[in-house]
Amino acid sequence: MESEPRQIAIIGAGYVGLSAAVCLSYMGNIVRCSDLNHERVSLLATGKSPIYETGLEELLGAGIDSGNLSFGTDNLWAVELADLVFLCLPTPQGPEGRADVSRVEEVAREIGPHLRSGCIVVNKSTVPVGSARMVQRAVGRRDVAVASNPEFLREGSAIQDFLHPDRIVIGADDEHVAMRVASLYMQLGAPLVVTDPATAETIKYASNAFLATKVSFVNALAALCEAIGADMASVVRGMGFDPRIGGAYLQPGPGWGGSCFPKDTAALVRLGDDAGYDFSLLRGAIAVNEQQHGRVLEKTVRLAGGSVLDARVAIWGLTFKAGTDDLRYSPALELAGRLRELGAKVAVYDPTVSGELDGLEVAPDPYAAATGAVVTVVATEWDEFRWLDFNKVGEIVARRAIVDARNLLDRDALRRAGFAYEGIGVR
Repeated sequence: MESEPRQIAIIGAGYVGLSAAVCLSYMGNIVRCSDLNHERVSLLATGKSPIYETGLEELLGAGIDSGNLSFGTDNLWAVELADLVFLCLPTPQGPEGRADVSRVEEVAREIGPHLRSGCIVVNKSTVPVGSARMVQRAVGRRDVAVASNPEFLREGSAIQDFLHPDRIVIGADDEHVAMRVASLYMQLGAPLVVTDPATAETIKYASNAFLATKVSFVNALAALCEAIGADMASVVRGMGFDPRIGGAYLQPGPGWGGSCFPKDTAALVRLGDDAGYDFSLLRGAIAVNEQQHGRVLEKTVRLAGGSVLDARVAIWGLTFKAGTDDLRYSPALELAGRLRELGAKVAVYDPTVSGELDGLEVAPDPYAAATGAVVTVVATEWDEFRWLDFNKVGEIVARRAIVDARNLLDRDALRRAGFAYEGIGVR
């Protein structure tokens, strides 16, 4: 084991990289974090976070004040003293569902000649199976090892998840290398899974794909409950008591989105194709998710009176989930786009979104968004929507109609107030 503090480089100050940087510095390490975005780095250097994440800005300021955390735009500056280098780079979905790892390979080639002998390069973000070996080739150094250490951070609770993980997964071909990486996390007391790089990379994809499949199953079950007259809330409550199933990820909604599930499910299907296996179960989960977007749209048009042409529709919530400002693959944005295609005028409100969005009216509050709307859609489960004055809402809308795609609101109270209400899988 190594003595504290370690010198750590983080390449990439996005969601994963920034969360890792502030937490590792909080744990007593000396962290240099680099990113090509000069504006982002300048903001971070002042202690301000470019992303919305509970607890992140507090740890960011503490790390800078302690001298343990610094930011720059030069990758070579970041790695010059590093014992470990974490690659936290984007791997967007490429052609035919494959993850694009070109940026990871490019940075590995750039930093390879400048790494200290004995340094370990760690793949932290989600990368395809075989990426550790690709990075090893790109680094081109026999005296520099490469390991996989996938992240399991939920947006909105990333800091909590990093500092209180449910498991640490490390993939390395050399046990000594694996334990050097593991020593970073020993103070956290989490279960440790040490395996080879390909298996570690698969664990990450498998975890996200399983959760996406679970959500798709629940959304398909909600459609069945609507068809047969069963109450979805009671069904999932009864299921959740079964320890083999558990209560997490059993809430129906508008479909899954975000930066991980769409990309990772597509990549795992493609991985199966490349290996000669048709991952039909996962294909079905993806298809159900696409159907769910259409089901929410159908509910919205129906409650609007059968058409949204030239009608105002309000959407409360734009991010793919509450507790984050991430709009990537957001079901709310998907719904907004489809409504616009049908000729609707769409007004949106989200507590983390301001400025302009192409083709959408971004309102300053939920009441402004709902004013004159023929139907209002709850698309993200922000808690503030529970406590709105629905008597006031009823007075300002053109039609008392709510599609609650998160089953967030009190449907009985709304119906008593004269609202037409539709949730997901509820009567």
